[in-house]
Amino acid sequence: MTPTTAFIAELIRAANEADRLSPFEVKRLLNRSIAAIGDMREQTGMRGRNRTKDVVIDLQVAAARGDSLPASEIRDALLDAADIIRTLKIVLDGKE
Repeated sequence: MTPTTAFIAELIRAANEADRLSPFEVKRLLNRSIAAIGDMREQTGMRGRNRTKDVVIDLQVAAARGDSLPASEIRDALLDAADIIRTLKIVLDGKE
């Protein structure tokens, strides 16, 4: 299992246990996701062109509000992050 695949699995597991995550864990996972998405976008040559609809902005807002988000919003944010990272991994794997 690659580190990226392991991270995707970690995000999905965390989403399934969103009600048991501490605010620190939520912020840590979302911030790691934001960094991973930025790095992967750079590798693919893709950038968030339309800033108003960029999922990274939503993830940044969720990370900042990590201590006050309901479990359903935490779950959604973690699943969105996992989905974007998975999609970028597919793109990067296709470039090899």
